[in-house]
Amino acid sequence: MDIALLPLVGFAIAATITPGPNNVMVTTSAVNHGVRATLPHIAGIAVGFAVMLVVVCVGLAEVLLRSPVLASALRWASLAWLLWLAWKIASAGPPGSADARPPLGFFGGMAFQWVNPKAWMICLGAAGAFMLPDGRALGQALTIGGVFLAVALPCIMPWALLGAAAARLLQSPTRLRVFNAAMAVLLVLSMLPVAFGE
Repeated sequence: MDIALLPLVGFAIAATITPGPNNVMVTTSAVNHGVRATLPHIAGIAVGFAVMLVVVCVGLAEVLLRSPVLASALRWASLAWLLWLAWKIASAGPPGSADARPPLGFFGGMAFQWVNPKAWMICLGAAGAFMLPDGRALGQALTIGGVFLAVALPCIMPWALLGAAAARLLQSPTRLRVFNAAMAVLLVLSMLPVAFGE
C-alpha cells in the first residue's frame, strides 16, 4: 500500500498556508526586517518542520499518544513559551533600536518547530492520517516530510510578502508598535484551539 499522495499534498498545503505561529512570525519579521532577512527563518521552518515530521511519524507520535500526561505537559510548555514570545514581539522596539528583536534565522526557525503547538498538531494529524501499518515507517515518514518540505516555500512566502507590503504602511514607530502588538495578539489567538481543544 502506498501513501495517497494527492490528499497528502492538499493536507500539507492547507496546514502550511493557514494562519498559525510560523506565518504570524514570518509576517512580523518581514515587516520589521524585510523579506531578504526573513528568508533564513523561512528555510528554517521548512527544514525544521520536515525533520520534526519524520521523527514524529517514525515513532514519537506513538509515545505521545500512549502518554496523555507527557502530551499535555508538552502542550502547556509550548503554550507558555509562545506567550513569552508574543510578549517579546509586542514589546519589540523599531528596527535599529536597542530593544529591537533580530530576525529568528535558520536555526531559530528550525528549533521553533519543537515548541510550536500547531506544528505538533499537524505532525500528529499527518502521522495518524497518512502512515500505513505496513512496516515501512521510515520510507512513509520521509515521503510525508518531503511533501511538506516541497510546499513550504510557496505557502509561507506570501506571508513574508504581505509583511513587506505592510512595512510601507508602518513607517512610523507608533504604527509599527501597534502592528507588533496586533501580531502578538494574533499569535496568542492562534494558540487558543490548541489550548482549549482536545
